[in-house]
Amino acid sequence: MSKPKSIILLSGNGSNLKNIINKKKHNFINMDIDAVISDNPNAYGLKIAKKEKIKTFVIDSKKKLSESLKKIIDKMQIDIIILAGFMKILPEDFVKNYSGKILNIHPSLLPRYKGINTHKRVLEAKDSYHGASVHFVTTKLDDGPVIIQGKIEVNKFDNEDTLKEKVHDVEYEIYPLAIKWFTEGILKQSGRSYKFNDEEFTSPIEHIMVKR
Repeated sequence: MSKPKSIILLSGNGSNLKNIINKKKHNFINMDIDAVISDNPNAYGLKIAKKEKIKTFVIDSKKKLSESLKKIIDKMQIDIIILAGFMKILPEDFVKNYSGKILNIHPSLLPRYKGINTHKRVLEAKDSYHGASVHFVTTKLDDGPVIIQGKIEVNKFDNEDTLKEKVHDVEYEIYPLAIKWFTEGILKQSGRSYKFNDEEFTSPIEHIMVKR
């Protein structure tokens, strides 16, 4: 039986890509990474991919992003599209075309703090908790069904840098889990909700408290 086929979209250093590759090597995730795509030709994540002999593509986000991505994805017959620090908003037609196949990791406890600067906003709000969320991608920003969240405490010594590091650790725990569930066929999007083992949910099925 052939493995599910995936592509990973990124814009930066590729830390989540590296973590996913490591999980694959340890047989935690059973899928092929057919390509890594970036809108940034200098993204370090591209170097990680090349070192692992994974095909890489650089797309010009100033041109028709949807057409550029679709051309690559359709040729490879991709089963899952993984956003790992991809800093461009995907066009609405692209998201609709691949509905139910796109996963994203966001550095906040959604629905709180959609968009950017989440660590700063958590500190300004004096929140007691912060974390990350894995969700299906829909046409609205950071608005798709949230599958799993990881939560950490915010202490009085935290700043943006320490929160960023803590949240990265959360991401490395929960993103591979969601990808594993999807590639095993037990996780599926269902409109504004999702199905896990054919049971429908509208809120995250697991909250992990990561102690730091």
